[in-house]
Amino acid sequence: MYKIEEVKTKPFHDQKPGTSGLRKEVRTFQQPHYLENFIQAIFNAMPGGVKNSSLVLGGDGRYYNREAVQIIIKMAAANKISRLLVGAGGICSTPAVSNMIRKLGLSGGIILSASHNPGGPDGDFGVKFNIGNGGPAPEKVTFNIYEKSLALESYLIAKGPDVDIDTIGAVYEICDMRLEIIDPVKDYVELMESIFDFNLISRLLHGGFRMVYDALHAVTGPYARAIFVDRLGAPEECLRNCQPLPDFGGGHPDPNLKYAKELVDIMNSPTGPDFGAASDGDGDRNMILGRGLFVTPSDSVAILSAHATDVPGYKKGLCGVARSMPTSTALDMVAEDLGVDCYETPTGWKFFGNLLDAGRITICGEESFGTGSDHVREKDGLWAVLFWLNILALRGVSVKDIVLTHWQKYGRNYYTRHDFEAVEPEGAHRMMRALEEKLPRLSGSVLASRKVSLADNFCYHDPIDGSESCNQGIRIIFEDKSRIIYRLSGTGTKGATIRIYIEGYTKESSLLAQDTQVFLKDLIDTSRQISQIEAFTGRKEPTVIT
Repeated sequence: MYKIEEVKTKPFHDQKPGTSGLRKEVRTFQQPHYLENFIQAIFNAMPGGVKNSSLVLGGDGRYYNREAVQIIIKMAAANKISRLLVGAGGICSTPAVSNMIRKLGLSGGIILSASHNPGGPDGDFGVKFNIGNGGPAPEKVTFNIYEKSLALESYLIAKGPDVDIDTIGAVYEICDMRLEIIDPVKDYVELMESIFDFNLISRLLHGGFRMVYDALHAVTGPYARAIFVDRLGAPEECLRNCQPLPDFGGGHPDPNLKYAKELVDIMNSPTGPDFGAASDGDGDRNMILGRGLFVTPSDSVAILSAHATDVPGYKKGLCGVARSMPTSTALDMVAEDLGVDCYETPTGWKFFGNLLDAGRITICGEESFGTGSDHVREKDGLWAVLFWLNILALRGVSVKDIVLTHWQKYGRNYYTRHDFEAVEPEGAHRMMRALEEKLPRLSGSVLASRKVSLADNFCYHDPIDGSESCNQGIRIIFEDKSRIIYRLSGTGTKGATIRIYIEGYTKESSLLAQDTQVFLKDLIDTSRQISQIEAFTGRKEPTVIT
């Protein structure tokens, strides 16, 4: 029925994976041979080769997901993959893929997602390869994929009919490859139940506590229904936008204050729910809200670490923690209090992988709404939501009470990120080069009435494998723990995105409840003056403020 064909092709020179795989506009992936080239490059670069290998395949359900799944199934068969597991409907969240790789001892996984980027025919698509530890491919593997793509002259594909990918339990034999259509939710729910006290959380949800969860019409909808409604007994009304749609309902699957505005408005009502949360396109990011309160991701990872022993899965405590460099230093103070190491890594979840595999850390997080632990090798949105619910159920207080108590003990790291999206790339790069030229003059100077203790371009030395990753972001660090950080992000597909991170710290009890933008105004103004962002980009105001 299926015939293996070798299709002649030419390399696409723009297929270099970024921090989270290859992301491009849908129409780019729809070009003849484009997706096939990149998938063949993955197979050619797989650690250990494709012989006797086993993979899991799934995506976030965005536009072109189902078509891509059919192509990859046929290419996997032609390339002699021995076993391929596909999430029913082509669906599988990123943390669920990671769990499946680890639980079943698979060789790796292919995730179809552009994460928090918009979907639909005019939106974005992406492909990411995860290795045998369940985590994103490290730089040496992604570089090898790119090198293989540049030398590609042909790809292999099994020509034949499409496969029914909607029937859970269906098994097919395609060119000696065993194809299994699996329930993408079941194993993940079992993992969450092994970590958290589901009975305690269920009693909370049955005791008058009100929550709302917004899946933003992305992949976590089925997972949320299986956990919150079917297992924990929450009412169906607690779920919003939980039907995955190819265009995410016309919305933007990014759980932040701008793109999850409906949820934010609900939580800002004086009579709103007690707890609100949202996840992104592929389910690895999270946003946490209390009534009238947004919990910054930087504060969230610090609070979860401080309360880790409230959760059954972390009763023995933490061996260490880690944060990405732009994430606020709130976690550092918790680590010092707990007597454990706190590692500072570049942005990108793969940098946590070595630390997790070596047993150096238990919990880690990024300011870009990503939090996770050693239960998988990806950030995990629903895991973070359940962690918060477990703490709230045990403590019997509100989100606001938890946050205020934390600030009173450790002080508050006022923190904001200003994103300038779709900026003309040449101007963005000129701005960053000009900033780097200023660094020697900035160190030791006084800015915004604060003395600069360090001004550099962050370079990370991996303590496990000795590798070095430099040019990871320009840091201006002040003696009073304030920071200004500049980075060019690689997650967008249109132009460049400049991210400016501003952080200020206080332990003054009278200052703990100020508005973030007001408290940080002098540092925000200083960040614009130093960078001259308007002169270089023509942008006076950011696209998104979080």
